[in-house]
Amino acid sequence: MPSSARPAHAFHYAAVDIGAESGRVQLGTVVGGRVELHEVHRFVNEPVRLPSGLHWNVLGLYGEIVHGIAAAARAAGGRLDGIGVDTWGCDYALLDGDGELLSNPFHYRDHRTDGVLEQLLEEVPAAEIYGVTGIQFMPINTLTQLVAHRDSAQLKAAATLLTVPDLLSYWLTGRIAGERTVASTTQLLDVHTGEWARDLMEQLGLPAGILPPLVDAGTTLGPLRPALVRELGLVSAPDVIAVGSHDTASAVVAVPAAGRDFAYISSGTWSLLGLELDAPVTSPEAQRWNLTNEGGVGGTIRLLRNVMGLWLVQECRRAWAREGEELDYGTLQRIAAEVPLGGPLIDPDAPELLHAGNMPARIAALCAETRQPAPEGVAATIRCALESLACKYRLVLERIEQTSGQRAEVVHVVGGGARNATLCKLAADVLDRPVHAGPVEATALGNVMTQALAQGRVGSLSEIRQVVGASVAPHVYLPASARAPFDELYGRFLDATGLEPVHAFAPTQGTITDG
Repeated sequence: MPSSARPAHAFHYAAVDIGAESGRVQLGTVVGGRVELHEVHRFVNEPVRLPSGLHWNVLGLYGEIVHGIAAAARAAGGRLDGIGVDTWGCDYALLDGDGELLSNPFHYRDHRTDGVLEQLLEEVPAAEIYGVTGIQFMPINTLTQLVAHRDSAQLKAAATLLTVPDLLSYWLTGRIAGERTVASTTQLLDVHTGEWARDLMEQLGLPAGILPPLVDAGTTLGPLRPALVRELGLVSAPDVIAVGSHDTASAVVAVPAAGRDFAYISSGTWSLLGLELDAPVTSPEAQRWNLTNEGGVGGTIRLLRNVMGLWLVQECRRAWAREGEELDYGTLQRIAAEVPLGGPLIDPDAPELLHAGNMPARIAALCAETRQPAPEGVAATIRCALESLACKYRLVLERIEQTSGQRAEVVHVVGGGARNATLCKLAADVLDRPVHAGPVEATALGNVMTQALAQGRVGSLSEIRQVVGASVAPHVYLPASARAPFDELYGRFLDATGLEPVHAFAPTQGTITDG
């Protein structure tokens, strides 16, 4: 190195990333056009069943976050440039007038919402709700949860509603704010204006006054609270930055793609499959196919559909563990790969599969209902789940392409599911297009790079993706040249599930924004 050359300055960011099964704090270092991640703390995210229902242990999660930030600070030499928090969407906490938590937030799989979506749609027509919010109808949505909670003493006493990542950021800074990407998952946000749909709440008898002020991803919420700075022994107070607080929004930021001719699958407990657009699609066709328009970093729209995802595998694994058979995920995907193509198929989004329970028995029951032989044994059950997911991906992607008028030439799988080689290869074969798997830690990477964007260390979303692409090399799965077996598989999936296919793709110029 010439004597006049100086090493590039490194910027250190703590990314708090919490999913439905576990959480982690990663130290992200941005230097020289690259980004590196170092996991400094990992913890279990275990819901708690109380007499009132299934809840998240948010106090425990906050304690783990503080431990993780301390570990990140130590790894960075006592100085952090920023902290960002992302979690799953939909779930919320209620605060009283003093900003105190009224109770631990409900888990979206709690049974209190059973039958409530149907009740909600009797009060306000689906087309009216969808026309405003553009959000997929699901019983887990915040709107449905609030209707289930409508007559509770807690809701009547609440002064503020915060989604889970907004709650955690509030505890770190003392600032109450709602970040727009996670707000968009609630079905309480007007997708056209980016503001709260207060009229919709009032129609349903919900208190619109509890909704917090909104901020965009990339907003600096404020410095870390002084008491925490002292407790953690930091040199100075880092900024706490509102990243794409919905974990999928952060994951899509880190898709290492150029241009817009790609689809993404954020693959984990859920599979979120979609396209990145400039404007929402709220057409009757989008509503009929229950597509969702969620906010993205940089004012983008993620037109997508939630698919049940690897929850099926996770619950099967738990069921077998209860019976004394402990199997890791690597073993499950490996033995599933050895099962020949062509077993029974199910709709991964069948309502019977939403809640925790004996998943192998539920899969067998769905096969029996559709006059298919039940999968025999562990390997065949996992193969059924993975083939069914790949087929559902094709159906959803074709519907999204038809509705938006845009075609994806490549599919990027990011998140933990990128490790599942069997599912990624099946997806490439059934979708008949290349699948680029990785980065696995896309959410944390997107979290870190949005912090860097907020501080001017990178200049745009496209520049972020260039940095990620220079730092991570995805594994590429090419589709099989022989199409007939996979087209036959997809045809059997449609027959077994009764789902409506897309018969032809008609690309259009631009993006459809209204019916």
